Amino acid sequence: MFRLQLRNLRRLWRDFTGESAYDRYVERHKREHPDHEPMCERQFWRSRADFEEKNVKARCC
Repeated sequence: MFRLQLRNLRRLWRDFTGESAYDRYVERHKREHPDHEPMCERQFWRSRADFEEKNVKARCC
């Protein structure tokens, strides 16, 4: 029972911090594009960072 709670807590923490984003991307990519490989994790995070830099939503003024 304790292990199950710990596993659920870890899953929630990974979702909260964004660590599970790559795992979700791979699952979706395999489902929608089974004919080719997904980006490696390094490429995924670089692509995500580039997108965030180009699409800033918060403004100070």
